[in-house]
Amino acid sequence: MESEEKNIYTEEKKVYTIEDIARELGVSKTTVSRAISGKGRIGQATRARVLQFIEEHDYRPNVMARGLAQKKTYNLALLLPKDYAATEFPFFKDCMNGICEVASSYDYDILISMIDGEDLSQIQRLEANRKVDGMIVSRAVESSKAQKYLKSCKEPFVVIGPSGDEEIPFVDNRNQEASEELTSIMLMKGTRRLALLGGNRSYSVTGSRYQGYKDAHEKMGVPLDTGLVFMDCDNQLKVTEAVKKALDQKADGILCMDDVICNMCLSSLREKKVKVPSGVRVASMYDSKNLEYNNPPVTSVKFDTVRLGKMACVKLLKILGETPEEDTLPLNYQVVLRESTQ
Repeated sequence: MESEEKNIYTEEKKVYTIEDIARELGVSKTTVSRAISGKGRIGQATRARVLQFIEEHDYRPNVMARGLAQKKTYNLALLLPKDYAATEFPFFKDCMNGICEVASSYDYDILISMIDGEDLSQIQRLEANRKVDGMIVSRAVESSKAQKYLKSCKEPFVVIGPSGDEEIPFVDNRNQEASEELTSIMLMKGTRRLALLGGNRSYSVTGSRYQGYKDAHEKMGVPLDTGLVFMDCDNQLKVTEAVKKALDQKADGILCMDDVICNMCLSSLREKKVKVPSGVRVASMYDSKNLEYNNPPVTSVKFDTVRLGKMACVKLLKILGETPEEDTLPLNYQVVLRESTQ
């Protein structure tokens, strides 16, 4: 019994090649290739025979051989910022899920590469060693050395986030429109001293959201007090200082550029025993579960980040000559009104 079990688990499964299939069926390798690809002239009966043989013998095309023939690696790199905060992980995870889903359906694998600021060594190594066919940059940065390098060496790539360079392909949420709508809603509720807690000014998304904040004030005819605008609020100390200054200047609302800043803002307000929304209204330009389950729940903008990742991967595959099914509907958003702005 033991010897029988040993034979079952040690017996090697035959791996068929196109040559093997052609020999077994008595047809040419070209015929087999045409049956597999669905391209070229071949009779229906012959195609059916080939496909049936493939199904019965679990034939799988050799991706490495196919890659060598087409001068491709069938790998894509996803460049993640090494300095991202733990609270930013849900955004990158959702993007990654969308990217991986599309990539796998076209037989591409994703290599994750952590990029440390403006250090290009990791990108240069990927490019020089031809390890990938293209790259997806997950964070758009103003005057990015990485983007300039990829453009100069003609490496196919796509940026997630706004790009000021018309020659750089990108996909982005409608951040400017969303922040304008959220700001307008708060102004329509009677908020007149609306403070803004902004993120890192080197991130392109920060500029987009700030522009939306300004546009709303202009269109609503409400003067914008730049003394209530606080940028680079990237840690608890800076957020606490900004909240103190905003309250000292009689701010009746605080608009945060993302959920991370908003969580720190809420923590600061609790410490100061300022109630939301009776003491000050609070809203975020990016939603998260923490804000949804906060007490009180926070008014926020909800984006479809998984779909953002899918669209980034589709755009890159098209650049690489693939023909993925393109999602032509625009990326949308939803302003979710909750108790924090009542």
